Amino acid sequence: MSEHLLLAPLLESYFRRRLTKQRNATLASYRDALRMLILFAAAHLRKKPAALALEDLDRDLVLAFLDELEEKRNNSVATRNARLAAIRSFFHHVAAADPASFGVTQRVLTIPTKRAHIEVTHHLTNAEVEAIIAAPDQTMPRGRRDRAFLLFLARTGARVSEATGVNANDLELERGRPQVLLHGKGRRDRVVPIPKIWCDR
Repeated sequence: MSEHLLLAPLLESYFRRRLTKQRNATLASYRDALRMLILFAAAHLRKKPAALALEDLDRDLVLAFLDELEEKRNNSVATRNARLAAIRSFFHHVAAADPASFGVTQRVLTIPTKRAHIEVTHHLTNAEVEAIIAAPDQTMPRGRRDRAFLLFLARTGARVSEATGVNANDLELERGRPQVLLHGKGRRDRVVPIPKIWCDR
């Protein structure tokens, strides 16, 4: 590895080259994660942030940082994993910018994400669905539109992204069995029947 490779030029090239095409939200998230890591490392090693070298951000320090996020900052596992994703992205950039640093980068890149406990999503009862559908104000055009959209979601089981992608050519309402063509993730299309009761409402 390059001896005492300073972080400053690596961080600058990372944000100027690798992240220029990222969305603003991603850029801000990655910037915040790396800022927190640098401040943690500076305090932990009693160095000024500008004096930190790449070798200071070893696997043990990154793991200690991730532990602090959960234990002292009460971050969720999902937030912890998001911070780790930002760190990994930076270390991928470092490995490409300075192949001699591969030893340090590889040890950090092998830090696993944590599995989060995912709460089971329960379905709504018929009464709850009907209450949601009835909520929009039917005297207003926007309310009638919202009610139609909610009915469509409830009767077809479409994802919101699928429902918003439907156009007139995707609907078959004149035939004996009305149906709609939904465009899902990864170009996975599916045809879903529309209950006759919905078409009459």
